[in-house]
Amino acid sequence: MKVACVGGGPAGLYLSILLKRQDPSHDITVYERDPEGSTYGWGVTYWQGLLDRLHAHDPESARAVAEHSARWRDGVAHIGDRSTRHRGDEGFGIGRHRLLEILAARARSLGVRLEFARDIPADAPPAADLVVAADGVGSALRTRHAGHFGTEVRAGRNHYVWLGTTKVFDAFTFAFTETDHGWIWAYGYGFGPEGSTFVVECAPETHSGLGLDRADEAEGLVLLEKVFADVLDGHPLTGRRGTGPSAPWLTFRTLTNRTWSRDNLVLLGDAAHTTHYSIGAGTTLALEDAMALSAALHRRAALPDALAAYERERRAALLPVQSAARLSAQWYENLPRYMRLPPEQMFALLGQRHSPLLPYVPPRLYHRIDRAVGRSQALLRLKRRIGPALARAVQARRDAPRN
Repeated sequence: MKVACVGGGPAGLYLSILLKRQDPSHDITVYERDPEGSTYGWGVTYWQGLLDRLHAHDPESARAVAEHSARWRDGVAHIGDRSTRHRGDEGFGIGRHRLLEILAARARSLGVRLEFARDIPADAPPAADLVVAADGVGSALRTRHAGHFGTEVRAGRNHYVWLGTTKVFDAFTFAFTETDHGWIWAYGYGFGPEGSTFVVECAPETHSGLGLDRADEAEGLVLLEKVFADVLDGHPLTGRRGTGPSAPWLTFRTLTNRTWSRDNLVLLGDAAHTTHYSIGAGTTLALEDAMALSAALHRRAALPDALAAYERERRAALLPVQSAARLSAQWYENLPRYMRLPPEQMFALLGQRHSPLLPYVPPRLYHRIDRAVGRSQALLRLKRRIGPALARAVQARRDAPRN
């Protein structure tokens, strides 16, 4: 089979690796519009479950990813001058640049052709048996046929900016600071000895009140370094890494599609779906898409059957993740509701932000109920029944036709 993969991110590169491992005779080319080594961004996060699946699918690339990853177990929340630390599951961070280096080297070793600085026109995709649109949330291939795919984009309320710092965090760190214009907060996590990712978020009124909507990048970084001085310990913040313009403030775009394929064109990763960055699942979902698509192509001889099977599997797997991401984004959009709690209670509800019950229960009452549930198996089973039912009801209301 001849495969053209448009987009040289984790999804496209990993799919090419898996397809070549299944059948070395596949003719596979990955096209990336940017020059090699010019990726934007800092680090990405993942957890042990993904690492286990990577080992099962391609042990060689999995070992390299693990070797170059930072690890943590603790979560730390700084709330003004208060802080709390909790032990959690082991998490991993790896530089996006390093991850792409690993996957590109592995793909080349298997015979995949990588063509960098190749911008593929949406109206002239490569001639191939299968064309994979792995070109991100702004996918040109998908946009050209947006009506067919049923693409829908919903913008979030809060503003965020993706930054880096030379401070190496030893735990997944949350920092919440109250200003005269409202709360502003950051998520920090290490991705190697060279530094950490530092994502800053705030409500629109805080963004404009602090003047971040009018500041240039240098002015904005100086302001944010002052706001988060205690957690940064004197380390600087840095804007976008790699090519491209300065680090922009954005609102998160939740992207969905009614269908993921059109003839021999299929969507992969962020071109098919996005989930809010606050659950740290974007790269994991992209790699899992590649696993599912390669498996479907291996099991089914007919391309339409394989693409339909891939879509069914991934849609089902995405449902709980998308629900968690939506609830997580809403939790942060309603942050003031939780900020007057004692630090340990606030941090506990931060960990419960994926619960569909939390928005409907007063925070202090929810915390007491949750502690009681943790001590009672009967209540725990009740919570597990009620929660998903409420989540389905909320989703059905969201998906209902609008008059």
